[in-house]
Amino acid sequence: MLDLSSLKSEVVSAGSSVDAYSEIRYQENLDLRMTMLNGQLVSNLQESSRGISARSFSSGYWGFSSHSSPTKDSARRALKEAARNASFLGGKKSKKARLVSTPTASFERSYATASNSKPVPATSEWIDFLKAMDAKILARYPSLKARSVTISALDMEKQLLTSNGSTLYSLVPRGHLHVSMIKDSAHGPVTARDVRGGLGQLQDTVSLDPNSYDAWLDKIYEMVSAKAEGVIPQAGTFDVILDADLAGILAHEAVGHTVEADLVLGGSVAGGLLQAPVASPLISLVDFAHTYQGVTAPQPVHIDDEGVEAKDTIIIENGVLKTFMNNRETADHFEQAATGHARAFTFADEPLIRMRNTAILPGKSKLDAMISSIENGYYLAKPGNGQADTTGEFMFAACYGFEIKNGKRGRTLRDSTISGVAFEMLKSVSMVSDDFAWESSGYCGKKQPMPVGMGGPAIKCRVQVGGQ
Repeated sequence: MLDLSSLKSEVVSAGSSVDAYSEIRYQENLDLRMTMLNGQLVSNLQESSRGISARSFSSGYWGFSSHSSPTKDSARRALKEAARNASFLGGKKSKKARLVSTPTASFERSYATASNSKPVPATSEWIDFLKAMDAKILARYPSLKARSVTISALDMEKQLLTSNGSTLYSLVPRGHLHVSMIKDSAHGPVTARDVRGGLGQLQDTVSLDPNSYDAWLDKIYEMVSAKAEGVIPQAGTFDVILDADLAGILAHEAVGHTVEADLVLGGSVAGGLLQAPVASPLISLVDFAHTYQGVTAPQPVHIDDEGVEAKDTIIIENGVLKTFMNNRETADHFEQAATGHARAFTFADEPLIRMRNTAILPGKSKLDAMISSIENGYYLAKPGNGQADTTGEFMFAACYGFEIKNGKRGRTLRDSTISGVAFEMLKSVSMVSDDFAWESSGYCGKKQPMPVGMGGPAIKCRVQVGGQ
């Protein structure tokens, strides 16, 4: 790995030459994904991307340059090119944009502890594991129409040096095991899927012993079997309970993106709602930097890719919109704090304002009491494909759930949808469960992919349900 510390004086000098700020970043991503579909290995992706990039800020403009060869010479070239690009743009027309001043920050940590305690399995071992998992599913559940088993891993290693003295070294890995089961029904094929894993290298998060997953596989099979006998919900607006995974993705997609400051500048609905009620007083929404209740969050960010110390950001507090998520430039524009939201996916990407670990805080209600409070409605979970935009409008698939009749669980549902406007839906929240769960396998697709964490409790609200 390239050591950037020897370039400190040159980074500081580059920042001075453009009268503002410069940074240089080394990054390497290791990506792995293997899929076994009905006994056949249909995907075996293993790739690495690494390189160096630099940015400079001058007269309101950013200059950027990247090189795939991570050497000191290419780092020096990237610094000069970024400064030249910024000066060229600033020389054409001055812009009022500025960067908010932030304290110098330093952090160094690798979350890749597995390499110190466990040997790294060979590719052949992972393929043998996938074969064994597939064989187990086939033998255990012969009535399935189709099955798939996937392992995925992403290690993101970064080193950052800024002209104001901030430094970062981080290695953040995550690994997951995905299982999908498909079964025939009178209405056509139905699918159930689930994922296990989280922060850590693949050999830490996924056991190579297929027998350790028996109980989990049984739950997925029970889910797909129940859906095969399931019913389509009635279409209309109902009292529903959204489980933590579905509430979490709504918090990210339908609310979180509306309060990213670059999208606010682009006309997001949240632009005129600061300090206004946007949700029930039961709702508080936080984008956590790296820790929640003393436990590391799924995607820890201690210093962002602008050298800013990452801090928890309270977006909604007791129903009131408190702030946006900012980089240094938008923080100055909105006169808010920069709390570490600038993130880049690869060395060739410029940092964008991105969420980290976005979650609704738990409330005081028990899930059983929430179900008992509904006369005619639904319990919905397992989000599927969907979309949301900066107006707050959303539509998402709900891939599992059941009816609630007279306060009791009813028939299992087939796939359905929910839709509405996020802030209107959040204003209807009348109960929030006292439990909490993270979803650790998600990617955000805003211009460039980015691993994120999403989470929260279950919430009771009113929402439009798609059905017959």
